[in-house]
Amino acid sequence: MNKFIFRTSVLAAATLVALTLSSCSDSNGDMMTDMAFQRTITFENVVTPKDFVESGSFQGMGTAPIISPGQSVSVTFSAGKTQALMFATMYGASKDWFFASQQPGIKLFDTNGNAITGDVSSSVRLWDNGTKDDTTGQVESKPIMQVPNVNASQLMKLSLAYNDVTSEFTLTITNTSGGTANETPFSPGVWAVSNYNGSQLLNSAPFFTPNALSNPEITDIAQMGNISKMMTQLNANTGIMTGLSPALIVVYRGDKNPMYELGKTDNGMGLKDIAQFGNVAKLQNSLKSLPNVQGVYVAGNAPVAPGSKATTNFNAEPGDKIAYATMFGFSNDWFYANEQSIDANTKGDISSKTSLFDSGTGIDQYPGAGNHQALFGGTPQIESKVISKVGTQYPVPAVQNVIKVTIN
Repeated sequence: MNKFIFRTSVLAAATLVALTLSSCSDSNGDMMTDMAFQRTITFENVVTPKDFVESGSFQGMGTAPIISPGQSVSVTFSAGKTQALMFATMYGASKDWFFASQQPGIKLFDTNGNAITGDVSSSVRLWDNGTKDDTTGQVESKPIMQVPNVNASQLMKLSLAYNDVTSEFTLTITNTSGGTANETPFSPGVWAVSNYNGSQLLNSAPFFTPNALSNPEITDIAQMGNISKMMTQLNANTGIMTGLSPALIVVYRGDKNPMYELGKTDNGMGLKDIAQFGNVAKLQNSLKSLPNVQGVYVAGNAPVAPGSKATTNFNAEPGDKIAYATMFGFSNDWFYANEQSIDANTKGDISSKTSLFDSGTGIDQYPGAGNHQALFGGTPQIESKVISKVGTQYPVPAVQNVIKVTIN
């Protein structure tokens, strides 16, 4: 009897404890659910597009900066498929003539995507600026037209060389006018490569428009060989731009960012796919399998162009952190990500926590002008380096001038 009472008492106590624990568990679960929250994260591309990705000037190496008959000068620049090189220099023995390539510039790649090298003199044209009478030098106002009956390619030789690893061209300009009926020196000149946004050049008629009235910048070159005004304009309208890929966001627990580790090589989970091609799928799936990951989200479903934004919601609980990554689209293998850890409950502008990284998986080329970049349908040449912050090799805009990240 006593044993029965004891057993019954123990069973009753155990049942009471179980019910109490169950009640506490349900209460804690409800409490955690009540404490869970949702946030909205937005990635905005705030870069200012410029007409030209690169530009510069050239001049003779003598005491006078002119390029005399028999002399040569070279310029080196980067470019990818669809981009072209425009240049301009004065035909010195004239009132207002100038040499320039045909619009939108010297063609650099053939229809198969192969770099064009060797003699490209057929691309040069001789233009009459239409601002001075060719005989008297009196002021006139006529549209820019090609000079008739003068073969520009006999006066100027253009030759291209190409480095596939860097996607750099070298253009050599030689004054071959010596001994011809049109012997002339060339003035200092200017050159530029138009930015490409993935579908078109941002400036398809750089420097001037044929069959239209001239502008002050090209007029100074055509009449005086003075490139100052044109260089001022080029400096103001030259700069690296980029699109952004859809952004991958992960909610996680712990101190280690599950997306990347600075100073370590890529771990093969899928960051390379984002950094090289803007493809989030592989890393998205890899992150979902990690025990410390609470959720994985994607903002956007297409490239984020300048002036556009991508947004998504994410769910989190107290103690969670978030990390994110998006491709610097006009690169070989760069990505933006948060360098500092971020509490998932944070609100406001978190752009200051963002840095630009090199994944170390592809050889770098000039941003927006490298033929192995995804922008031009290319595939980066393989390298294996540790993940590092992008340095100052290229004039990349500051992070806050490219991407804005906010949580609300």
